[in-house]
Amino acid sequence: MKIVTTDTIAGTDILEVIGYVKGGTIQSKHIGRDITAGLKGIVGGEIKGYNEMMEEARKLAIHRMVEDAKEQGANAVVGMRLQTSTVMGNAAEIIAYGTAIKIKEL
Repeated sequence: MKIVTTDTIAGTDILEVIGYVKGGTIQSKHIGRDITAGLKGIVGGEIKGYNEMMEEARKLAIHRMVEDAKEQGANAVVGMRLQTSTVMGNAAEIIAYGTAIKIKEL
């Protein structure tokens, strides 16, 4: 599946615009990560535990968006975006969304 952040795919004909697709996940903080994050807040530096958690969440959200697109018969997604928000004190939501399309197979 081709995924791009642009509204078109250069050199490719869009055969059909299917519509909005999305995928998301909510990740909560782990007590071990919270302790490490607190220490990093004091001494500074990258909080690798949170970085890894958010990377996993982005991958899962994109995977779920792709599954949504496939279920609707798409073979590409244009205008893909990622968005995050805090759901509650220890949880963040990641959403991947875009427009599902059918393109001429390359």
